[in-house]
Amino acid sequence: MEYVRTFAQVGAGDVGLVGGKGANLGELVRAGLPVPDGVVLTTGAYAAGAAGIDVRAPGVQEAFLGRAVPAEVAVEIRAAYAGLGEGPVAVRSSATAEDLADASFAGQQETFLDVRGEDAVLDAVVRCWASLWSPRAIDYRARRGVAPEVVRLAVVIQRMADAEASGVLFTAEPTTGRRDRIVVSAAWGLGESVVGGLVATDELVVDRATFVEVGRTVANKTEMTVAAGGGTAQVAVPADRQRSPVLGAAEAGELARLGVRAEEHFGVPQDVEWVRADGAFALVQARPITALPPPAAPPPSTWPLPYPGGAYFRASIVEQMPSPLTPLFADLVGPAVTGSISALFAGILGRPVPAGDIAFPTINGYAYYFYRTRGLVRMTLRLPWALRGLSRPETRGGVRGWRERAHPAYAAVVAAWRAKDLGALSSAELLDGVLTLLGAGATYYTAVQSVIPLAATAEIGFTAFYDRAVKRAGDPAAHVLLVGEDSEPLRAERSLYALAVQARAGGTETEAWRAGFREHLERYGHTVFDLDFAVPTPADDPGPLLDTIRFQMSGAGVDPEVRRARLRAERDARTEELRARLDPVRRRAFDALLVRARRLGPAREDALADMGLAWPVMRRMLLLLGERLGVDVFWLTESELRALLRGESVDPPIAERQALRRGRALVSPPQMLPEVTWLRTVFGRFMPGADTPAGEQLRGVPGSTGSVTATARVLRGPEDFGAMQPGEVLVARMTTPAWTPLFARAAAVVTDIGGPLSHSSIVAREYGIPAVLGTGSATDRLRTGDRVHVDGDAGTVSVV
Repeated sequence: MEYVRTFAQVGAGDVGLVGGKGANLGELVRAGLPVPDGVVLTTGAYAAGAAGIDVRAPGVQEAFLGRAVPAEVAVEIRAAYAGLGEGPVAVRSSATAEDLADASFAGQQETFLDVRGEDAVLDAVVRCWASLWSPRAIDYRARRGVAPEVVRLAVVIQRMADAEASGVLFTAEPTTGRRDRIVVSAAWGLGESVVGGLVATDELVVDRATFVEVGRTVANKTEMTVAAGGGTAQVAVPADRQRSPVLGAAEAGELARLGVRAEEHFGVPQDVEWVRADGAFALVQARPITALPPPAAPPPSTWPLPYPGGAYFRASIVEQMPSPLTPLFADLVGPAVTGSISALFAGILGRPVPAGDIAFPTINGYAYYFYRTRGLVRMTLRLPWALRGLSRPETRGGVRGWRERAHPAYAAVVAAWRAKDLGALSSAELLDGVLTLLGAGATYYTAVQSVIPLAATAEIGFTAFYDRAVKRAGDPAAHVLLVGEDSEPLRAERSLYALAVQARAGGTETEAWRAGFREHLERYGHTVFDLDFAVPTPADDPGPLLDTIRFQMSGAGVDPEVRRARLRAERDARTEELRARLDPVRRRAFDALLVRARRLGPAREDALADMGLAWPVMRRMLLLLGERLGVDVFWLTESELRALLRGESVDPPIAERQALRRGRALVSPPQMLPEVTWLRTVFGRFMPGADTPAGEQLRGVPGSTGSVTATARVLRGPEDFGAMQPGEVLVARMTTPAWTPLFARAAAVVTDIGGPLSHSSIVAREYGIPAVLGTGSATDRLRTGDRVHVDGDAGTVSVV
């Protein structure tokens, strides 16, 4: 039996015979790419070495280490080593379950560099075989469902390149999925420490179409890995090379061409390891890039304004739209919001709003309110009358108007459409229903907008009085006296906790538990993560809720009722201490302001929580339309959808639109446009995060007191919720009531958008965790894994 094959004799079709890395190197040779000479010791050799070892029994690794290479295998290894010139070689593990498209298994088995002499090569082969059974490798395979008896290990024996430089190359940008960019990491010396992340590397970006370098970061490279006579060592980089670029622009282009040739041969984007020796490049490994995001268009760099002579704001309902809008939602929501807000202003100002004074456009896909300058001035001057008009019955404003008129009216429209047999409706009727429900939702939000300023002014008024007339050194912050009230998000949290307690006792498979979960979804499943109806609600995708239940089942969470009782007891005790030292006049003012702030804060949260009441039924209607038309309607424009309903042929560029949205999602939109001084001077203090300078420290608005140092977790949406670990800092563009279950896991909260009266701050206080809001760019400037210090008193976030 032949146990050794040359690279030219192996290829991708031999994965079961020779293993992943060996097969891929063979394919690189077949593609005519430069590869250092070498051979592959087949999995048949491994089988001979493993004879008699029970791989399901403990101590497999030790059993291998106690053996020698079988004699018939050793003969072929010695001959192959001699054929390579008997110089130093790399002996590299090549498992059959590695370098796959969906799991690379990279680094799970051992590689030995600068191996010299026949005996050392044989010893390295045994250690490679044994590394297949390290605790780390066993656990890695078990988590991916790879059975022990199916794994095999080939071994690559390859001539060592005397690398003056080395690194890795990705033929697509691994963080964004962009296929038009090639990313190169480069360092001095051998590549072992580059792959292991042990040394600083230069980072280069090359345009795929032209092979011209378009980006470069030169690192301070203080250490490198070198051959050390039978192994490797870390040594200092000579001072004159520490700040010098490893690769020139022409070399980067040459290397990128090699990477593209590898990708073209394999047919999928590649993660390539390379070396440069004597001025020439060679490839020492290639494997598919795992977990590559879908392709994204280039992120926008300018913000073109669709209408002149006005101001653009991302505030109010726009805070519930943190991401670029999908085409259909953008087309439908604009008229709904413009109509409802115009009607609100007409009602409170007593006159119609002139055409063109208000609009709801998108810029780079992000929603903005637009106010023509003349209209903005007119509304600002009439603000006192507007605030008084919010509570008039016809505006459905104020807490009473919201509770007695706006909410029942919205709920009635939703109930009427939920009661219909959607399958019996025509496609045109379904679209009309979506427009009706979206309009009802926008009208409802105008009522919510009348509750928000009342709650805001109540807390601001109480805080101002407390800080100036009551507070002494050592007294708590004003908001400590406002916690412990109940609200819809907190009731939803208690419901989830009760389900977790029930599941801990009897599991989640009982009919009683399932009925309880259905009841939870019926009551709370409409809370939206994002108002864009392309984003599933918890009723559509309860995965994030189940993650929270699993977290609570583990015992890591706190009973929300116990937490609330503790907060109320602490706040009531501090309240009585403060009241006792006040004179009668100040005590009456203190009591009146405190009662009002405690009453209106929860009303704001209750009103916001039901904003998405129509969203589950709207999504059902749109998904039904999509089934009938055979297309994902969320990515159509309104005109395209209507054309399809008329039976016309439409060929929308859906893939391009999806890539465009992914690219746009990589940037944080300005809070105000145009970026001019007067606009920031007049409105900047009302728009937290609108003017956050770049630098080491992020500045925002203090939302909840306290400070903590912990690992950041950047979450873009509900699809990321499962990754959130207890004790991490939750970093998000903004949070809605649907995000509340995550606060139980968070050590602190940091957002791009929001202020001291936003949902994020109110809920963070209830959980007793620091919050810094309105930073403007936290999701851009922080990365998951960063160690950050969050100071909820100063309103700052620093990377440690």
